Amino acid sequence: MNVSLKNYDEQNTAYGASIGASRMKQICWFICSVLLVKNTLIPFSGFRVWVLRRFGAKIGVGAVIRPGVQIKYPWKLTLGDHVWLGEHCWIDNITDVSIGSNVCISQGAMLCTGNHNFKSEQFELILKPIILEDGVWIGAKSVVCPGVTAASHAILTVGSVVSSDMDSFMIYKGNPAVAVKKRI
Repeated sequence: MNVSLKNYDEQNTAYGASIGASRMKQICWFICSVLLVKNTLIPFSGFRVWVLRRFGAKIGVGAVIRPGVQIKYPWKLTLGDHVWLGEHCWIDNITDVSIGSNVCISQGAMLCTGNHNFKSEQFELILKPIILEDGVWIGAKSVVCPGVTAASHAILTVGSVVSSDMDSFMIYKGNPAVAVKKRI
């Protein structure tokens, strides 16, 4: 089987329809994201929260959003109370990402809701939401793959990659991440 990306855009029109915002809103978000949210020269977390809410993000109280955070589509993001997004974390939320309360996503971590069907010549986009329940900690430079649900108080350690659901109060490590012990 040979993959041909020649007609990729035409074959992935479902992606465009699923964005959930007009082209103008997308352009405005891109500009505001670069200038006001990702910008490491603006130290104020509350300002980032305010901007994200203006673009449709549902954010609880006490959220801390550090400089350099990248969010694909804020209108597809829900954050509970007292969530912490570390420097340069990337939420690539082509579809919904739901983050519970008291969740920490450490520096440089990535949440990715899209992948491609590598078994198909058309290489179609596959979208699956990510759910992080209350008390979850995603370690620095780790990756959460599409479709993962991290149950209450699960931990993904530094540099790990998880592609399947995480059980509550368990610590996961490695690539692929596996449960290594109970969180006490």
